[in-house]
Amino acid sequence: MIHSALINVMVKAARRAGRSLKRDLGEIEHLQVSMKGPANFVSRADKRAEEMLYEDLAKARPGYGFIGEEGGAREGSDKSHTWIVDPLDGTTNFLHGIPQFAISIALQREDAVIAGVIYNPANDELYIAERGKGAFLNDQRLRVAARRQLNECVIACGLPHIGRGDHALFMREMTSLQTKVAGLRRFGAASLDLAFVAAGRLDGYWERDLAAWDIAAGMIMVREAGGTVSGIDGKDDALTTGHVICGNEVIHRELVRVLKAAA
Repeated sequence: MIHSALINVMVKAARRAGRSLKRDLGEIEHLQVSMKGPANFVSRADKRAEEMLYEDLAKARPGYGFIGEEGGAREGSDKSHTWIVDPLDGTTNFLHGIPQFAISIALQREDAVIAGVIYNPANDELYIAERGKGAFLNDQRLRVAARRQLNECVIACGLPHIGRGDHALFMREMTSLQTKVAGLRRFGAASLDLAFVAAGRLDGYWERDLAAWDIAAGMIMVREAGGTVSGIDGKDDALTTGHVICGNEVIHRELVRVLKAAA
């Protein structure tokens, strides 16, 4: 399949950083038996992947700004374009050797995300999307699932852990939904949750307190696969609020309704 020059740049960067992460994942099993544990190793792997991504993207598109989870914002001479990058989404999974993690790269032009790449090097699944050109998984066109009844749906969520998020609010939301759906899932990597919705593997997803690099690429993935993405209030912008909800048009609306009532 022929991709645009922009997508080719993003894919090349993601694959190179992915090879580094895959090698590092192989080391995790050896480090699990260490008293110190692999946390410091994973932190270094995360930073190294981000630097590789920055180098490749800056070389291909000089002047573009760059926002990364590890290094923060780096301004460029071109104020209209910004890369939004998570070099290792699903760090806790990676730390435990669980192969559910991804590199997430999005390109924002002015205020709109125009392209996204999500790559899981553990299973070589590569998701791409470009505005107006559709979403793909390893060159297969993606469409969101067509289910229209919540009781037939599998919904993913974030699960706030120690020191993070509003636990009481999440419990209310989960309690409201779990009696209405076929299943709830918590996978631990927001970019892949969004990608799974785009691929029709999940019918919907919601999570609070996320950063732009967690969701920017996944949001365009869902939209280009025919889905609806918003903030949890239904009309707000997830990139601004950090709270995201998505699904096909009907399921998105139902999720918004149920979660609003729970709040």
